[in-house]
Amino acid sequence: MLYGRLIGSWDVESRWYANGEVARTAEGEWHFGWVLGGACIQDVLFRKGAAPREYGTTLRCYDVAEDVWHVTWMQPASGEYAHLVAREFAGRIVQEVLNPAPGELERWSFHAIAADSFVCRGETSRDGGVTWVLQQEMRARWR
Repeated sequence: MLYGRLIGSWDVESRWYANGEVARTAEGEWHFGWVLGGACIQDVLFRKGAAPREYGTTLRCYDVAEDVWHVTWMQPASGEYAHLVAREFAGRIVQEVLNPAPGELERWSFHAIAADSFVCRGETSRDGGVTWVLQQEMRARWR
């Protein structure tokens, strides 16, 4: 049930950062649901006004043997694909990107998960995970 709390539809305010400052913003929607007979959770994420071919989707499946979630993000229109492994850590859902760019770590984490809101942050580290730099933040509100 790690991701079960996210099932439903959410309005999202996204912010992208550069040099610690907000570089751009967008509003969108994020929809989560059970798939494959309840074995996985799939979501669809898109900015308002985006053409359906620009939508992104994530599939999250729990691996009982490894006690991790395998996560795959896809946005074919932009050529974005990411494979991550997720675990619960200190009350957060932390998704670490497998095979990041050389010398860089990347993670996406869900924070402050409540019945009507959550925050998802994308961060990178170039020093082995000592310091993390915020790249994107998505604040979601229940629809």
